Amino acid sequence: LDMEAGAGYTTELLARAVGPNGVVYAQDSAEVLERQVKGKFDARSKNTVMKNVVHIVRNYDDPLPPEVRNLDLITFFFAYHDMTYMHVDRAEMNRKLFAALKPGGYLVIADHSAKAGDGATVGKTLHRIEEAVLRKEVEAAGFKLVGTGNFLRHPEDTRDVIVFHAPTPIDEFVLKYQNPQ
Repeated sequence: LDMEAGAGYTTELLARAVGPNGVVYAQDSAEVLERQVKGKFDARSKNTVMKNVVHIVRNYDDPLPPEVRNLDLITFFFAYHDMTYMHVDRAEMNRKLFAALKPGGYLVIADHSAKAGDGATVGKTLHRIEEAVLRKEVEAAGFKLVGTGNFLRHPEDTRDVIVFHAPTPIDEFVLKYQNPQ
């Protein structure tokens, strides 16, 4: 599952990785598709490699139909911060993602770092979230942190400017969670 698939870039990479016998679910909300993506996913979906992709348009706090279960992997790349300013029950969203993931399956989240103390208050203005806040929310749903990646870390980022206009590379974190059940 690719959460907030947007134009489908990551979705296409996942579709290539699972091959013709796998299935990738690409999730978006109707609001985001209309406001930001405007047909970009549909254009990408015409690519042959996307034939095994199921595009799901649902609210983020109810991201999947009940029959979609036992997923191997969920990705949530550079969009969790968006959930902080939209009308999304993040606790419910995280519970449903946990329920959809098979035991031993993984949730990988990458996002833009906010300063310590900013919490979830700068999602709309700076497009960032404090890593500690995101961790607390995700772990409350039952996910166990099993790895982190520092390959997108940029300590020179002051983390107080909007990510689209930063004078330095953006400090970003990558978290790998597992359903431990």
